Amino acid sequence: MSQAVLERTARLPRGRSGFPQAVRMESVKVSTLRSTWWISALTLAGTIGLAIVVLRYYPSHWSHMSRADKASFDPVNDGFTGLALAQLLMAAFGVLAITSEYSGGMIRSTLAAMPRRRTMLAAKAAVIGAFALVVGEIAAFGAFFAGQLVLTSPVPHATLGQPGVARAVLLAGAYLGLMALIGVGIGAIVRRSAAAVAVIAGLIFVLPPITLALPDSVQHSVQRFLPEIIAENSLTAVKPVAYSLSAWTGLGMLCLYAAVLLGAGGWLLARRDA
Repeated sequence: MSQAVLERTARLPRGRSGFPQAVRMESVKVSTLRSTWWISALTLAGTIGLAIVVLRYYPSHWSHMSRADKASFDPVNDGFTGLALAQLLMAAFGVLAITSEYSGGMIRSTLAAMPRRRTMLAAKAAVIGAFALVVGEIAAFGAFFAGQLVLTSPVPHATLGQPGVARAVLLAGAYLGLMALIGVGIGAIVRRSAAAVAVIAGLIFVLPPITLALPDSVQHSVQRFLPEIIAENSLTAVKPVAYSLSAWTGLGMLCLYAAVLLGAGGWLLARRDA
């Protein structure tokens, strides 16, 4: 956090330390962080760019694909390959929104201006979640439309009017917003940027391969509750994979993860020294 942030937040109305004042303060901070705009740009470029790269493969190879591969082809889900990168970026965005205050010493100024710590964290989560949701939806719709443009005949393409397609695109953006909230929660618990990002990377990239060593029945029971598997097999899939949660159940599970982590982060924030 810079001196400019301190000067701008100092000009905020003094009044009661309520949620609206906290939201305004957090909005100022988020808008002045360079990482906000860098992460947003990388998320958009990665999600849309990978959709084009992946789906451009199919028109020239369609005639050589097996019947099983053609039957399993999902032009919506396959276009969201970039979510693998975007989910980590959005989670890191959420982490940095709070851990950067600890590393730079800004947390003391924040708590002096907003002594109600849980209110501060709730406002931060609201601002980060709203911003990440907007970026996520732009990335999701951008990836969808860009991907469908490169799917030429004879490869089947999708439209938003087809069953399940609009839902899959909308929930892809919502997933990125929820990953940012999960990042805020983990950041509030861990308080160190590198450690918090490592926890999230492990949750996204390490746990799913580890479960492959388990018996099939246990593997399916565990994997269906992992965030990345929920996104891949439920939220963004027009044709869901067997043993996966339904789209809305998966969304509810991710909301529960975010709520529990933010609740734990708020509880610890209220009890630990800044």
